[in-house]
Amino acid sequence: MIKIAEKNSIKNGQSKQIELNNKKILVFNLNEEYYALDSICVHQDRSLNGGKIQNDIIECPFHFWHYDIKTGNLLDYLKNIKLNTYYVKKDKDGIYIDV
Repeated sequence: MIKIAEKNSIKNGQSKQIELNNKKILVFNLNEEYYALDSICVHQDRSLNGGKIQNDIIECPFHFWHYDIKTGNLLDYLKNIKLNTYYVKKDKDGIYIDV
C-alpha cells in the first residue's frame, strides 16, 4: 500500500488525480468512503480529472461518457468496457492505495 494523501485532504464529493507506476489514477471521496480508478477515458484517451461527480458516477468533461466510480464500468454506448479500479484504505495518518 502506498500513501497518496493526508487523511482529510480529499473532501467529500471530490476527487484527486495522482500518478503511480506511470498510470494516472483518480481517487474519490464518496461519503468518507474512498475509491480509485484509472483517470483516462477510453474514448479518445482524455482525462476524467475535473469531470462532474454525481452520486457514484463521474462524467468525462470532454465527451460526457459516464463511469461508475465504484466498479469502473462504462455506463453509456459500449458494453463490457471497464476502467481498472484500485483498493483504497483510509487510515489514521492518511489515504493509501494498492496498485
